[in-house]
Amino acid sequence: MHIEEGVVTGAKLILGYATAATAGLYALRLAAQALRAQGGASLAARGALATAATFVFFQVLPTAPVGVSEVHLILGSTLFLILGAAPAAIGLALGLLIQGLFFAPFDLPQYGMNVTTLLVPLFALQAVARRVIAPGTAYVDLRYGQALALSAAYQGGIVAWVAFWAFYGQGAGATAGVLSFGAAYLLVIVVEPLVDLAVLAGAKAARGLRGSGLVTPRLYA
Repeated sequence: MHIEEGVVTGAKLILGYATAATAGLYALRLAAQALRAQGGASLAARGALATAATFVFFQVLPTAPVGVSEVHLILGSTLFLILGAAPAAIGLALGLLIQGLFFAPFDLPQYGMNVTTLLVPLFALQAVARRVIAPGTAYVDLRYGQALALSAAYQGGIVAWVAFWAFYGQGAGATAGVLSFGAAYLLVIVVEPLVDLAVLAGAKAARGLRGSGLVTPRLYA
């Protein structure tokens, strides 16, 4: 989902900074809610876990360049289900920043666009979760169809934002690359729910995490 160097250039980069700032403000609102609900230690711990996981997703897991971008296994729905929306947002933003600072400095000018591409679909996923998961249902009890809906919301949002940035920077000439990138991401949408359910099954077996502050309260309740 990285917007590569040269896709968007010059003054057009400013839009990415603006959208990232807007997404950041909403993430701060979620963080404030999480802070009131579980306290600063829990938010910091879950944010750190999400940051480490995001770094692994980008730097360790396999990556395939396809079309206008790269296909990553970004387990955004997994982070959301285990850690909550605010820690997931913090982790996605910081993990991407750490990768850029220490391993891919050429990606830093595109950081605003890339963090927007990660965070806005996360917020959409949160909205979808409210619709497809009944109140009072523990996340550990989700079915494949529900996990698929969450994955489709997140990964579909990533594809939509990558397409937007590609067309914004290159115009209609990006069409073929966008189509091939979107087609490749269909595999991620199928695989991610399976990962989610496997991780949730592990969490269900590890009931000692309940109330620990290391997971979102909704995981078990």
